[in-house]
Amino acid sequence: MRKITTLALLATGLVALGCGAGSTDDTTSKADAGGAKGDDKPKTAKIGQPARDGKFEFTVKSAKCGVAKLGSSLVGAKAQGQFCLVTINVKNIGKESQMFDGSSQKAYAANGTEYSSDSGAAIYANQNAETFLNDINPGNQVTGVVVFDIPKNVKLAKLELHDSPFSGGVTVALS
Repeated sequence: MRKITTLALLATGLVALGCGAGSTDDTTSKADAGGAKGDDKPKTAKIGQPARDGKFEFTVKSAKCGVAKLGSSLVGAKAQGQFCLVTINVKNIGKESQMFDGSSQKAYAANGTEYSSDSGAAIYANQNAETFLNDINPGNQVTGVVVFDIPKNVKLAKLELHDSPFSGGVTVALS
């Protein structure tokens, strides 16, 4: 019985390794993210500079914090602290459609605290939400707003933008 268990574990491990071997994932190399080949870290992009992760090229157009409420007086979202509205252009540079997911994007304060996006509030910040959250076909691009609800006394230092929840991401400095 022990031999069968050992063989089963070994076979499972080999299958798992085989699934990843020779993978042709479209994730971006460090050089594509802006860093030179051989660097340990990709270069950090700035507002207005394109930065690539996987099948997407991101260009952060602006970041505005200090917003207390989004929407109208009848319907909307009220910030727990303050909303930071980050306007991003997303271009599909891949060879197949890819969905941009705002919930895969992260923001960071200078001390390293990580903030998740607020998808509910983003509905009120994007007039064309149906376009922004749908699949983006190769060569096409959309512009939309990713919303972060952060404490009033916090200032965002950088974003980590991802083409999918499992990608390595690319960093964009906000200051």
